[in-house]
Amino acid sequence: MKFVVDTNIAFSAVLNTESRIGDLIMNSHGILEFYACDTLRAELKKHRPKLLELSKLSEEKLDQAEYQITNCLSFTNEALIPFDFWVKAANLVRDIDMNDIAFVTLTEFLGVKLWTGDKKLMKGLAQKGYTNFTTTDEIYKLRSLLEE
Repeated sequence: MKFVVDTNIAFSAVLNTESRIGDLIMNSHGILEFYACDTLRAELKKHRPKLLELSKLSEEKLDQAEYQITNCLSFTNEALIPFDFWVKAANLVRDIDMNDIAFVTLTEFLGVKLWTGDKKLMKGLAQKGYTNFTTTDEIYKLRSLLEE
């Protein structure tokens, strides 16, 4: 089963690779597949000072954590996604958070669910009748079922 990983999920995993989120991303090979758009790489770079501060990791350890997490994701250049998907995503996130547009666009393009922990995004999308997202708990339960 495939999922798009958004920035807050990736940040959580990088901040603590031994967390439930880190475990799901790094230890689900052959069970679950995780995708992200190139925007995620830019977000990791942009927020690196904050990640260093929050994680209390050295530069080298943060590099290792980022590598461990991003190496488990399949990245898509969002410039390759047709315009129609961008229009649909823009209509969905316009009044919630336009920073999420690339992730919602990729979710629609791949026809999968968005894995997010962003409560504002989930609430806003749900209010529009959009339920193509999932939570960490739901993915954890799914992996447990698929492992059996």
